[in-house]
Amino acid sequence: MNKATSPDSLTLDQLRQMSISTAVPVENVFWQRVEVDPVLLQVIGGALKTMASEMAQLLFRMAYSSIMRESQDIGAGILDLYGRQLCESDSTPMHCGSLPAYVRGVERKHSSNYAPGDVILHNHPYYGASHAPDYGVIVPIFVDEVHIGFAGCTGHMVDIGSAHPGFSVDVPDLFAEGVLVNAAKIYDSGVLNQPLWDHIMENVRTPEANSGDVEAMIACCQLGARRFGELVERYGLDCVMSASESWMDYAEQRMRQRISAVPDGVYKAPNGWLEDDGKNFGVKLPIATRVVVDGDCLHVDLTGSSKQVETGFNCPYEGSVLPTVNFAIRTLLLDEALEGGDVPQNDGIFRPITVYAPKGSIFNPEFPHGCEARFAQINRIPDQVLQAFAEVMPDKVTAGNSASVSAIAYSGVLADDASQYWVLIEVNEGSYGARCGMDGIDAIDNLMANTRNNPIEEMELSAPVVCERYELRDEAPAAGRWRGGLGSVKEWRFLQKTSIGSTGDHRSDDPPRGLLGGENGVGGSMTKRTPDGKSEKLPAKVSGLRLEPGDVLQIAGICGAGYGAPFERDPQAVVADVRDELIDKSDAESIYGVVLTASGREADLTKTAARRKSGNTDG
Repeated sequence: MNKATSPDSLTLDQLRQMSISTAVPVENVFWQRVEVDPVLLQVIGGALKTMASEMAQLLFRMAYSSIMRESQDIGAGILDLYGRQLCESDSTPMHCGSLPAYVRGVERKHSSNYAPGDVILHNHPYYGASHAPDYGVIVPIFVDEVHIGFAGCTGHMVDIGSAHPGFSVDVPDLFAEGVLVNAAKIYDSGVLNQPLWDHIMENVRTPEANSGDVEAMIACCQLGARRFGELVERYGLDCVMSASESWMDYAEQRMRQRISAVPDGVYKAPNGWLEDDGKNFGVKLPIATRVVVDGDCLHVDLTGSSKQVETGFNCPYEGSVLPTVNFAIRTLLLDEALEGGDVPQNDGIFRPITVYAPKGSIFNPEFPHGCEARFAQINRIPDQVLQAFAEVMPDKVTAGNSASVSAIAYSGVLADDASQYWVLIEVNEGSYGARCGMDGIDAIDNLMANTRNNPIEEMELSAPVVCERYELRDEAPAAGRWRGGLGSVKEWRFLQKTSIGSTGDHRSDDPPRGLLGGENGVGGSMTKRTPDGKSEKLPAKVSGLRLEPGDVLQIAGICGAGYGAPFERDPQAVVADVRDELIDKSDAESIYGVVLTASGREADLTKTAARRKSGNTDG
């Protein structure tokens, strides 16, 4: 057990004092708790899960922009009157887990002053939003004129009127990141506030896409409100809310049981580094993660991470950091493919977990610091948590993952109307690190982001671009008993003048880390090539970079790390890698100690055993 701590970290007693129960005081409950039989409990639990899924599917189908329709960069769910999450869709974890913070932000302004037919739009990152481009739509749920909860969804807008189209990293403050909407009622008692709607849509570059997406989000929430109301009308408010409480209590109980199974102690991840803040290139930013297991409670302390920066490369604490940590612990301790498959994702999951990030740090910035470009550093948190737990539960964690979101916004003006913009957002794939018993997954967005790729056909139909290459990277995957995943490499040729914005992190100096003898992964890159053959390496963070017709942009995703000693890899798995052209015959022998037959299609097991026994890896 690693007991090293940062000298300015909180003490255990201080961390314990941060624990907050989300249970509602009895005097505030407006319904009577009743016993719900196990069969009906399952029925109501299934109905909650289904309605969240139905909300998300409607939003996917109705959304206008590809970032919501194809990449599924959205979240949806039902929350009770106190903003506690009762259910959420199986979509992007960042969006789903942040919904309670959005409701808290709305409550700060409206204090339960709602009416049937209200629709509230919110994107203020210092009042619960995950970052400004993630609009949240909240609809209060009424049954018999009584306010009983909220239906909510969030989704990424392609543009919100920021300094540069799509993404802006190098900005002076929050106000340069786009139009802020602080819990505004766009429908008041069912009546559209047309002047407000026009004001919002007239201050973005993509009014058609934004209005279509927001209308889809409203329909999503109205569906959720209707479905939850129907559930209450069928079984009664007391029964439904009692069942919801039981499911939250069950989720809390299961999480506490899993935490209790981990030995008490302090587990510290090796310090990591982010490349820069998007302005002061080459100035690395530290990230530190300490996990404290204390009985059936778990505390995550981010003390030691970088101070807040002068660009938009900060992370909203409430809407981004908290849900990221909760996601990391849930996926590790309550893996849905294993012992956590029957545990619903609701407020109970959050109760045993506390998160501390010092005020004024990159993970808890002070207003009005910019915080739009929070993708890369947020995704490092779950990767750090996995590294922290590698010592105590090595069979449950992965080796280092790409843990960075390579999201790029492309934009330009229409060829036939220079007053009209097109903006398209693409999420490029990284990869997973290997884990005990399994190779890392190739070419996939991972961890907290988990968005789908935008099909190249969709991109080519929607923008003046042509994809000339899209495949796995040429490098051999990170070696190990189980190999790391490979990132993708993609090349776009631009047919007209285009501006790009990117908020990623190549991890060039801090690649994904190998585990138990596995090899480190490989950092990513972004390269611009011009028609005259000149090539230029680009930083991972760019704001408003101009590309000319004929220019080519190559994006190489980060490759995950290996797990375990390479000489322990199954020879047949090495042969399969050779057949798949992931490694060559010489790599098989020099890296893995596997000697192939003359045909190169099979392993010579006798020579392989001798080769591995000798331990000579010089070839």
